[in-house]
Amino acid sequence: MKRILTGILFFIISVLPDVGFSQISIHINQVGFNSSDAKIAVISSDQPLPANTLFTVEDIVHKRDFKAVLSSPLHVNEWFPGKYFYKADFSAIRTEGKYILRVVVFDSIYSSSPFFIGEKALTKATLPAILNYYHKQRANTQQELEADKHVILYGSSKTANVQGGWCDASGDISKYFSHLCYTNFMSPQQIPLVTWSMENAVESIPALLTSLKIKDSLEQEALYGADYVLRSLSPDGYFYTTVFSYFKPDPNERRIVGLLANSVTTSDYQSAFREGGGMGIAALARAARWRKHGDSTSQQYLAGAKKAFAHLLANNLRYCDDGKENILDDYCALMAATELWITTNEDLYKKEARKRAKNISSRLTPKGYFIADDSKRPFWHASDAGMPVVALSRYLAKESDASLRSIALETIEKALDYNLHVANEESNPFGYARQTFAVQGKIKSGFFIPHENESGWWWQGENARLASLATAALVGGKIVYGKSKNAKTDSLQTYAARQLSWILGCNPYDMCFMYGFGKNNVPHMASMFGHGSEWGGISNGVTGGENPDGSGILFKEKAEGNEWRWTEQWLPHAAWFLQAMTAEGQELEIRN
Repeated sequence: MKRILTGILFFIISVLPDVGFSQISIHINQVGFNSSDAKIAVISSDQPLPANTLFTVEDIVHKRDFKAVLSSPLHVNEWFPGKYFYKADFSAIRTEGKYILRVVVFDSIYSSSPFFIGEKALTKATLPAILNYYHKQRANTQQELEADKHVILYGSSKTANVQGGWCDASGDISKYFSHLCYTNFMSPQQIPLVTWSMENAVESIPALLTSLKIKDSLEQEALYGADYVLRSLSPDGYFYTTVFSYFKPDPNERRIVGLLANSVTTSDYQSAFREGGGMGIAALARAARWRKHGDSTSQQYLAGAKKAFAHLLANNLRYCDDGKENILDDYCALMAATELWITTNEDLYKKEARKRAKNISSRLTPKGYFIADDSKRPFWHASDAGMPVVALSRYLAKESDASLRSIALETIEKALDYNLHVANEESNPFGYARQTFAVQGKIKSGFFIPHENESGWWWQGENARLASLATAALVGGKIVYGKSKNAKTDSLQTYAARQLSWILGCNPYDMCFMYGFGKNNVPHMASMFGHGSEWGGISNGVTGGENPDGSGILFKEKAEGNEWRWTEQWLPHAAWFLQAMTAEGQELEIRN
């Protein structure tokens, strides 16, 4: 009899899923959720969970429970073959409180780290931290200020006063309008983008910023950025692209340079529209409307913007490394022309804004992704992927012509539709923003940027790209659909929320990439002159595996000096996150 019972027990164990010995993890936004946002955690397991497994979200203080069933299992074999992922959707919870998510599998209880839900929980928590990060990134130590009064222009004996600005990253004290310019298609927007993002927040969510007691401080930080942008304008009318440190501790070794791969420097330090010039103009033109000033006046900001715009109209092709304009020039020039049009109401800027908006719309393929060049290269970008939609949305804040508005609105709608489509055309439990690119002569879609690209070496975590696409979904969705509530607006809001949640811990590595928040942060990175990782800064994040097409998934805290690809904080990440929070906060101000 004992032998029979043993055999029955063995049979039962053999046919049941081995969940008792499975590795189960809860991946969740470790900071918080705004009440109206989508709220989705991901449960991973080495073995399938029982059908209709329940999860519970518990209000820690009031002991209220929300219960629901996990989704059907999903797989991402490109990342983790054989792994099972389940979505836990608790978007219905809107009551303010501190919560924990729990999953009970047989006799084992699995709990998340605590998180907050509230009407402004995420926005209120992160905005002061982002301001802190930028304030601490100022290149304003005595050594930097003294050396930057007279930085040598590479290849000459001339010098320029380029005091101010922000150090680019926790491991790099250089100052950039842009870099990767030689690639022609990968240039990110850096210090001018930061400045414009702050100006946008100050103008868009003043009541929220005032309630957080940071409006004046953020305004001053934006003007600090505008002062640096203006100081970087040469007497000839172009902006200096880079103040490069060569990673040396002596600040007198800095040079104003053009930058190639492997830190090779040149005298091509003139910024094209796509190399920070367009966003520099936009930042100055927007600051000019404030009738306030930092070291310079509003009149000087406007004069600088107009001078730089006129110079680039005549000389932009000279500064483009391949002598051709592409979609990056279009969206950066559109931002420049739009801000000048709003500020001055002059026909020149209206004409140029309309031209650039038309260019962007003409680059949209029937499928819905943009073409970057005059041929067939898809537009993809590791940090500014949302810029075409954001630039068109900003343009529509001024454009009143019905036919032109219709074209821009249709472009935004189709581009956003495609972002939703490409994200969901494969199993994607984390809702990660996928993208279309060309690699080895073939157009394909994937999660991460291709590592075989025009730079020859550059790839890193894409948290800025995620936040830029979240911004595009929120801003573009509002422009296209207004206040209407429908399946499309819900999908766009969910898409945006999931990009931000990935940054804040809902990723396979349970890493909250905003420093000083959540359960897990990347290791602190120290830099020269007391700079380094700061509270509110955002690290690069997760990458694809080391494959030409960026397939696979990878995150490393140590990599023999190459860990910067994943762990280094970088200015554009927080700038785009600020824009996404501004879009969220603007909706809150409208509702209130």
